[in-house]
Amino acid sequence: MCASGSGPDGGGTSGEDGPPGGDAAAFAALLEDSAEDLYEHAPCGYLSTLLDGTIVKVNATLTGWLGSTREELVGRRRFADLLTVGGRLYHETHFAPLLTMQGEIGGVALELQATDGSRLPVLVTSMVKTGSHGQPLLIRTTIIDARDRRAYETELLRARREADLERERLQRLATTLQRTLLPPTLFEVPGLEVAAHYHIASPDRVGGDFYDLFPLADGRWGFFLGDVCGKGVAAAAVTSLVRYTLRAAAVYDADPVAVLRNLNTVLNHEYRGEDPRFCTVIFGLITPDLGPITPDMDPITPYAHGCTIVLAAGGHPPALLLRADGGAEFRPTPGGQLVGVVPDAHFTTSTVRLDPGETLLLYTDGLTEARRPGPGPKADRYGEDALFDFAAALAPVGARAAVDAVTDLLASFGSGLDDDAAVLALGVPPRREGEAAPSRG
Repeated sequence: MCASGSGPDGGGTSGEDGPPGGDAAAFAALLEDSAEDLYEHAPCGYLSTLLDGTIVKVNATLTGWLGSTREELVGRRRFADLLTVGGRLYHETHFAPLLTMQGEIGGVALELQATDGSRLPVLVTSMVKTGSHGQPLLIRTTIIDARDRRAYETELLRARREADLERERLQRLATTLQRTLLPPTLFEVPGLEVAAHYHIASPDRVGGDFYDLFPLADGRWGFFLGDVCGKGVAAAAVTSLVRYTLRAAAVYDADPVAVLRNLNTVLNHEYRGEDPRFCTVIFGLITPDLGPITPDMDPITPYAHGCTIVLAAGGHPPALLLRADGGAEFRPTPGGQLVGVVPDAHFTTSTVRLDPGETLLLYTDGLTEARRPGPGPKADRYGEDALFDFAAALAPVGARAAVDAVTDLLASFGSGLDDDAAVLALGVPPRREGEAAPSRG
């Protein structure tokens, strides 16, 4: 509670509401400005006009902004005459009609034109003063100096344009960098149909998913698909290292387990301590079945009998085999650990026989972890079970058609697909009508 009373010298009260002691009278005098002075020297412009806009009263603040005298304005000019050409047009077509209909209008951005030709951005609020019977008498207008606001908006617009340009530059850089981490086109493997798709979740951030397909000695082929932990430049550096290490390791020793062990050793040496880097990856070695080759055969015939694929995976989702007789099955490589986490990571292999009409589908977890559209704040994850049902319904299907179907599936997730997703499919074309299966031996 605050106590009040007179001091020993007869002064006023003491406290937070005013100066103490003898200064109270001076302080009270400051609060006794006349209404006329408050009107004339207010921090905003005031004017009153007749209904046709003729100025009948104006304060000193506004005349100072305009560089005019009261005599030059009152009874001689209309409010619209104080505006720029564009402002007058807007006043006549929008401002005045709305004011007539509504009786008031506020916060409209216009520009005054001073006698020296300079422009003053302002915010204008007008209200119609009515008589006792509701008949309109005058228009009272308040004008606020918006120069600081205009400067702020201009600076904000400039900063936004610069940010947009920087974002476009980053997007171009990210796109260019992403292209260097993926093969521009897949090799055409005789007798096999191959297809791939890469979905980038963020256009201005480099993703960590990767894939490749390349020839090896003795007519064999290597391929891989994986996902590096993280995004951005740091992940791109790891992705580049992983991709070229896998290629080099496969040339040295194409055994899938040896390839992954080599990559695991490289990642452990390069990224240790407080910034470990790891990835999931599945590596495969393709050995085609060569049938008898004759001069009249087309290029696809020698490989059309099928192929054998040896897979090794490090912490990666299992491949899906889409069978020629319909249906699908996962082909896991059990026990495969994340690559780059521990020095002695364990990897195992799984052998897949790919006969005519069958397709092997590989994918990253961006697909299975996508959220399906649905009610509520949290939609369900798509998951491997749903992917299995989706693939089983597709079979039998070729590699290109399978990737096209998965691409459409990814698009159906919309905003629920918030991670990169890569898909790689390898398929053996169906046996042509009348063609006998090759003999083994």
